[in-house]
Amino acid sequence: MKRQKSNDIKKTEPILYHIPIKFWPADERPRERLLKRGASALTDVELLAILIRIGKKGITAVDLARNLITRIGSLSELSKMSVHDMRRLGIGENQAITILAALELSKRLRASRSKDKIIIRSPEDIVKNFAMQFKGLLQEEFWIFPLNSTNRLLEPKQISRGILNSSLVHPRECFREAISQSAAAVIFLHNHPSGNPEPSAEDLAITRQLIDAGKIIGISVHDHIIIAGDNYISFAERNLM
Repeated sequence: MKRQKSNDIKKTEPILYHIPIKFWPADERPRERLLKRGASALTDVELLAILIRIGKKGITAVDLARNLITRIGSLSELSKMSVHDMRRLGIGENQAITILAALELSKRLRASRSKDKIIIRSPEDIVKNFAMQFKGLLQEEFWIFPLNSTNRLLEPKQISRGILNSSLVHPRECFREAISQSAAAVIFLHNHPSGNPEPSAEDLAITRQLIDAGKIIGISVHDHIIIAGDNYISFAERNLM
């Protein structure tokens, strides 16, 4: 029989042997590593794998986590994704829901820590503490930042989500929150997903309406801030109040 030359042998893709995580050494399994060393010792991939919990046929949860982060680039980009987006990348619906819930809790924790006993002296104080939570949002969100008589920040609250208009942002809803917290003053903030922080005619009209309502009930409107990506504008700084 004629022997086939080595350079004539058909090349195929290398076979990767799949070993389920439960058969990995204990000090390599993400859950066991977390128990032994704490969550801070784990990589992003390992933490994400714990949220994913189980893999698919021939793919471990670690593989799924690594593939997901590799394809989207970073955890920041992951936070912008929807359940549908993740499912298109091979993540199950329940797994995607768990991931988004964990990311939202992390965002709220940062916001909770950052607002503790903050004194607001300028627009920069709001922006430096809260701008990150508005990055990557695909919809406009309108927030109220109530202040006490010494300008200490109370409890920020979201008033609406969606395209900003007078039907979504009504003085009654805004100042109900301020009154419930016994606020002496408020700052309003919303984001522009477009990346352009310049106020629209609707933004200007709503701001004027809120200022007038505040005067009637005795709550000062210190500012209205628009955040767009890394940029922002302050109505007070622009003399638009």
